[in-house]
Amino acid sequence: VTRDLKAAVSAILQGYGGGHRVTDASAELHGLCGCLERLLQFDQKQQKSFLRPQKDYWDFLCTALRQQRGNTEPALFVHSQDKLKTPLGKGRAFIRFCLAHGQLAECLQLCLLNPELTREWYGPRSPLVCPELQEDILDSLYALNGVAFDLDL
Repeated sequence: VTRDLKAAVSAILQGYGGGHRVTDASAELHGLCGCLERLLQFDQKQQKSFLRPQKDYWDFLCTALRQQRGNTEPALFVHSQDKLKTPLGKGRAFIRFCLAHGQLAECLQLCLLNPELTREWYGPRSPLVCPELQEDILDSLYALNGVAFDLDL
C-alpha cells in the first residue's frame, strides 16, 4: 500500500512538478486518490454505531482532527456539502479539498498524533500504526505541497 502511494506521488511530481496544474482530468490524480483511499481503509477496524451505517476513514479523520483541535476547515467544507451522503463520498471530498489547499500531509499528520486513537481504528497490519511507515507516508504527502491541484470541489 505504501509503495503504491509513493509511486502515485512520484508520478504526480514527475508530471506536474514544473508548474503544471493537476486537474480532474489527470489520470495521475485518480491513481493518487485511489492509493490514499486504500491506505486509509487498509486493516481498518469495524466501528459499529447504533442506527448509523458502518463508520469509514472519514469518521476517523473527523474524530482525530476534532480531538487534536487541528485544522477543521476541510471537515467544515465537507459537512457544508449537502450532496455528500455517504462516509466514502465525504472522505473523497476531504482528500480532494486537502490536495487543492495543500493541507493533506498536515491534516493526516494531525490525525496520527494520537497513537492510541489510531490503534482503536486500525489493526496491526495498517501502515498508519507503524511510526516508520507513517513517516514515509507523510514525507511523500508533504512533497505534494509543491504541486498545484486545480480541482472542482
